[in-house]
Amino acid sequence: MAAFDPALLALLADGQWHSGQSLGARLGKTRAAVWKGITALRGLGVGIEAGPGRGYRWPQATELLQRRTLEAALAPATRARLCQLDLESICDSTSARLLAAPAPEPGRARACLAEYQTGGRGRRGRSWQSPPASGLCLSVSWSFAQPPAALSGLGLAAGVMVAEALEALGAPGVGLKWPNDLVTADGKLAGILVDMSGESAGPMRVVVGLGLNLRLPPGLVSELAREPGSYGVAALEATLPGMAGQRNLLAARLIDALVNGLAQFAHDGFPAFADRWRRRDVLAGRPVRISGPGGSHEGVARGIDAYGALLLECGGELQAVLSGDVSLRTGP
Repeated sequence: MAAFDPALLALLADGQWHSGQSLGARLGKTRAAVWKGITALRGLGVGIEAGPGRGYRWPQATELLQRRTLEAALAPATRARLCQLDLESICDSTSARLLAAPAPEPGRARACLAEYQTGGRGRRGRSWQSPPASGLCLSVSWSFAQPPAALSGLGLAAGVMVAEALEALGAPGVGLKWPNDLVTADGKLAGILVDMSGESAGPMRVVVGLGLNLRLPPGLVSELAREPGSYGVAALEATLPGMAGQRNLLAARLIDALVNGLAQFAHDGFPAFADRWRRRDVLAGRPVRISGPGGSHEGVARGIDAYGALLLECGGELQAVLSGDVSLRTGP
């Protein structure tokens, strides 16, 4: 199968019909090569249609990432803190790119976005599946001169940053599911993964990775919904129609939120975010099942402690469950 062709995707992003001949002429390829490229995009989940005598189209117009548009939409405070912005058509993962790059100076940030990731990661070694340009794959690198209070709660704080940014854009009912999921009534909207490296006394480099569903093909939604423990799958377009045509604005607002939120976290630590997280906690008071290396057990979720650990009530007693050691599933 042919490899992912960003130039072909860009030509189809307007949502209009394009003949194989015209696509080939603009790309400098044969019609057979265009067909192989179309087949490759379909194999990655891009819903391209074909019509006799009409050619091909990607029926829903999508704004691809554009540096000039994105940078113009960033807040001045973000631009002052952002030392580099990387935009990739395709990469292994945005977090891997930043982890391989030099750490930014304390108080500065570096961001990376990609239209398509070949090795997107979720928690506990899971993959993050997202067809090209169907959402946002974004990572932000930041350095702390000295690790702030309750650094273990950074992933939860990042969830607050993203949820508040989406709500500011008009998305209703964005909740947080411990430890790293953003959810709506339909299911999981986004996931956050935090990588850390450095010394316990500082400096400490963190990379916050975000995968957000904007528009997903029905087949992938069904596939993800069948995974064990799935909370369901949600897409931002369901609550914010038209966002696929404003992906650069969306990306800019999320970068704003993460960069300036990390600056606040550096100054105030997790306590500045804890109550904001609790107001969005979708599991508080609900029966849950925890599974991890030591087996599984059930209880009632009672919020989080001052460090971001889940408080689980079992047999009338509370125990703290640490992020990264367990998976959490709703259950009877």
